Amino acid sequence: MTKTLTDIAQQLRSPDKKVQLIYAFNGSGKTCLSREFKELIAPKTEDEETEDRKTKVLYYNVFTEDLFYWDNDLEGDIERKLKIQPNNYTQWVLQEQGQDQNAIAYFQHYTSDKLTPYFSADFSEVTFSFERGNDERTENVKISKGEESNFIMEYFL
Repeated sequence: MTKTLTDIAQQLRSPDKKVQLIYAFNGSGKTCLSREFKELIAPKTEDEETEDRKTKVLYYNVFTEDLFYWDNDLEGDIERKLKIQPNNYTQWVLQEQGQDQNAIAYFQHYTSDKLTPYFSADFSEVTFSFERGNDERTENVKISKGEESNFIMEYFL
């Protein structure tokens, strides 16, 4: 009973479920499956208008994580920031829906209310500060990989 990625993607598309979570070990093909599923749901064509390509499915995989990358300010070691690659989802969630405060609230719920993300005005980057509970604040904090993964997940939540 061997199925291709296309067969599995079609099977995932057919049920009337709002959410489907796929969990498997590293190297088992989750990212390849999500790309095949995305191509099935919203295939890329050259003659498509940008407006017609609204998000029909949200998937989270290694490519999604690549939308975020660190600028560590290696020269000055002062202005560390998490950069966000511009994309339709970012524009929709942060600019049109104004969900930046919800992303911050969820992030702080799962980390610390003293660790505060700050989005730039154009939502192209995020800086983090650590509030001390008084007037002191440590700015441009480099967060851990776990905190970064948490932030990215909250961003999509």
